[in-house]
Amino acid sequence: MTILDSDVLIADAKESTGLTDFGDDTLPERVALVVERLNSADLDETGSRAAALTINGLLTSRLHFMADRTRLPLAAERITAPLFATGEPRSGTTLLHALLAEDGTSRALRFWEVMYPSPPPGPAAADDPRRAQADADWREILDRIPPWIVSHPYNDLLGDGLPECERTWAFDFRATNPSAWWRVPVTIQNFAQDHHAQYALHHMMLQHIQYARPPKRWVLKGFHGRRLGALFDTYPDARIVWVHRDPVQVLASQIVAFGQINESLAGALDWTQYAKATIEGSRANFHAYLIDPFVDDPRIHHVRYRDFVADPVATIGGFYDFAEVPFTAHAEQAMRNYLATNRSDRYGKFTYSTDVLPVPVQQLHDEFAPYRERFGIDIETRR
Repeated sequence: MTILDSDVLIADAKESTGLTDFGDDTLPERVALVVERLNSADLDETGSRAAALTINGLLTSRLHFMADRTRLPLAAERITAPLFATGEPRSGTTLLHALLAEDGTSRALRFWEVMYPSPPPGPAAADDPRRAQADADWREILDRIPPWIVSHPYNDLLGDGLPECERTWAFDFRATNPSAWWRVPVTIQNFAQDHHAQYALHHMMLQHIQYARPPKRWVLKGFHGRRLGALFDTYPDARIVWVHRDPVQVLASQIVAFGQINESLAGALDWTQYAKATIEGSRANFHAYLIDPFVDDPRIHHVRYRDFVADPVATIGGFYDFAEVPFTAHAEQAMRNYLATNRSDRYGKFTYSTDVLPVPVQQLHDEFAPYRERFGIDIETRR
């Protein structure tokens, strides 16, 4: 087994780029923590090489990203009134985001842009080699994680797909996001968070991608419910649409979907233990939303999953009205066309059952009754 050394990896990244500024003096501490976790995973030689390659890619990307901000007036880019879609994973937010991105007056991030942000893409040509590289990366990701195309068919866009906001800070070493760490045979890991620092990088990324392009309204998606204070500090004129779903169905779907990803990456899971860990993490979110004053912020538009599924376009029309954004006939038709040509089961039907839950279903229904009452959610029954 090769022992990874964070100091060596950082020095190699600096030497290979001729750059030294990561934009954050605390970054080496986080790199060291990630490396420590990887060394404890007993990776074989292939895994260690993959980890070193991944870390080098993230470090060099960050060095170039920060250098761009020194040589170009990126900080002058204004990010005005962005729209965010949020909700717990497996609540329909990806479809919501995909539909928002169909509005030609809006701009969404693309994977190829955040995977290879330097130099700023600007009005990049169709043959920009970063597009092809990101496509190749995504084919490799989907080969590595075969079930992901079924649980998340939007991945068929490859490098032109829509990343979650969390991908913009992948080079901050606060989590091992699978779209950055897919080559490394370890489960998804999370480390200490600094929400304001993360949104600062997010804001920088939007400036980066917007540079030298006509200004458009940003439409974005991430799991922002536990970070609302930092989000609104960064984007005080943002508007958020938040989808709420029956927590029992959310938990069961998360266990299966994320378990499949982790098992594809790292090998056989102890599914019982994994289910327990998933529930502990997610149930904390549902309880926190009941006591966080930001949840009642007037900049947030709360919608029910069942209403969104019943009529996605009407739900978005309601959000546009809330955000005082014109909902044009062209945007509406583009969204309807997307729905007609992108069935959710186009690669097979994602299936799950509440049987995977390690806690009695009725006990969970009782536990989450205050959440359902707060957001007007019914217990969801599935065939």
